[in-house]
Amino acid sequence: MCGIAGYFNLGNRPDDGRRVLERMIYPLAHRGPDGFGFFQDEIAGLAHARLSIIDLAGGWQPITNEDRTLWIIFNGEIFNYPELRAELLQRGHVFTTESDTEVILHLFEEKGTDCLAELNGQFALAIYDARRRSLFLARDRMGIRPLFYTVHAGVFYFTSEVKALFSGVAGLPRQIEPRVLGEIFTFWSGAGEQSIFTGVKQLLPGHWLAVDSAGLKGPQSFWSLPFCPDEPGKRTEQDYAEELRALLIDAVRLRLRADVPVGAYLSGGLDSSAITALVRHYTSNPLKSFSVAFADSVYDETAEQQAMVDHLTTDHHRVSCSYGDIAAAFPQVIWHTETPILRTAPTPLFLLSGLVRRNDYKVVLTGEGSDEILGGYDIFKEAKIRAFIKACPDSRLRPLLLKRLYPYLALSPTRSAQYARSFFDTDEVPDELFYAHRPRWKTTAGTQVFFTDEFAAQVVTPESTLADMAAELQGLDFFNRAQFVECRMLLANYLLSSQGDRMAMAHSVEGRYPFLDHRVVECAGRIPTRYKMKVLDEKHILKMAVRDLLPEAIVRRKKQPYMAPDILSFFGEREPDYLSYYLSEPLLREAGMFRPQAVAKLVEKCRKRSRQGFKENMAFVGILSSQIVYDKMIKNFRVDIPDRLESVKVVS
Repeated sequence: MCGIAGYFNLGNRPDDGRRVLERMIYPLAHRGPDGFGFFQDEIAGLAHARLSIIDLAGGWQPITNEDRTLWIIFNGEIFNYPELRAELLQRGHVFTTESDTEVILHLFEEKGTDCLAELNGQFALAIYDARRRSLFLARDRMGIRPLFYTVHAGVFYFTSEVKALFSGVAGLPRQIEPRVLGEIFTFWSGAGEQSIFTGVKQLLPGHWLAVDSAGLKGPQSFWSLPFCPDEPGKRTEQDYAEELRALLIDAVRLRLRADVPVGAYLSGGLDSSAITALVRHYTSNPLKSFSVAFADSVYDETAEQQAMVDHLTTDHHRVSCSYGDIAAAFPQVIWHTETPILRTAPTPLFLLSGLVRRNDYKVVLTGEGSDEILGGYDIFKEAKIRAFIKACPDSRLRPLLLKRLYPYLALSPTRSAQYARSFFDTDEVPDELFYAHRPRWKTTAGTQVFFTDEFAAQVVTPESTLADMAAELQGLDFFNRAQFVECRMLLANYLLSSQGDRMAMAHSVEGRYPFLDHRVVECAGRIPTRYKMKVLDEKHILKMAVRDLLPEAIVRRKKQPYMAPDILSFFGEREPDYLSYYLSEPLLREAGMFRPQAVAKLVEKCRKRSRQGFKENMAFVGILSSQIVYDKMIKNFRVDIPDRLESVKVVS
């Protein structure tokens, strides 16, 4: 993995472009600690911070083609690059490195934007065409790697993280975007291309963008989520299980390609256990695994992790995470997320990637994405049960099924049938496009009561945000609609960002996601709903596909999503000193997002009884993280840049 940054002249050029590039790329040194590279001409500038994983000696960027008309910087990995390279060599292309980056460049030289369809990988890339004086940007299908951009004072700027824009672009406004904070305090993440900072956008997953003297062309989609199930009876359960297994084996094999050791996260759940088992049974890769152990038994999965370690005989390493560890690391976590979050879940993953790096590993395989594409979350089960109840609303027995949900939560909304019916009840019918997500959004939106009146007036209604997505949901059943929404709104913008890319790259670690190989995603999209969740058995086809590789207890284990302590981490003997600053009345009034009196009452409530319900947990973490974003990214933003960077490679 790497960090990328650059600019393109739309009618103006920055003063001292080289210094601008240095100021943009230096804050990304955690993404690429092995060195910097630069390119400049009178139109464009490119900068790269390298994390050396493939072609350690020759893969320095920017890379150019034979006649020096095309230049590329690239963040990510192309896993099928050896096959693509062999085909390009047969067609007469000349290579100067063994890197996957150069493969992209020659493929683009030959096929233009159509090259993206041939890439199996996770990437954010920029290609500058010096002859045509144009810039091309693209982001991988699932949004594993980030890419942000803005236009300021006649210049187009882009980068892997927003802090690079704020460091390098003189005069760029720094301001929280109310609409996006409202989305986070409803959907758990921003819903579209607008970032949490006004004027800064992200390139959406599966999109490309072109820039030339006439301005911006796009963004334009080159791939979309493929939830289009086969007709019932077309294929058997076993057919789908065999196809899924074959694709996962190949996805794992491809993602072990590296010139450095590759490890694996092992949480003790089905997904990471399946990936680790595939490594053990179908490759010769040395197997080193990593996990988090929680001091709070409610969240701890050490027993399940150890069962898998014993079953696969991995060289296992575990980091312990206490309440105090979460509180201590939280401000640094928010510096890396660059956005408010509603749960502390990224923090243990930040600690975990630190463990990986301390063991001299740069790459790990993880199980993210399986729940979204194969139907693993309780929100899908919840929607199925709610639809079953709606079909016979007077039944006394059907609501009892709600008690099958969330048994792992200390304060579960299903602790009584009457409370559960109230919690999950909405006015919508199962055919409503966002039926599955309405209870979650209703609960989360309750946190907006802490907004000031002035700030709340700038927050748009959820329905206007959802309107753009509605057309893509037409024709899908409620289960596939729920999957589509979860992938579109939460997977890329939260799970793969705040819990994935940002937490791993904070310690210069690259996460790789076999379940998000586009072939696996497309296979999952074809599986009929009744096979994905058979009755209430989540991820039924995945269990069929890997059952013989895992202990039966892991396969039969009830789904327990990854979680971490929220309010519990910040109060009692472990209350961190920084709360009195970030949640002080002066800073709250200055930031202008939250009502100080309401926040003070919430804090007092948390001090009296630290184990709270959903809304209180989300409100507290959301308010605290928003205040940290304000302080670190707006009020007191600062990155100390050396007078001159020591660059491994400088080209022009």
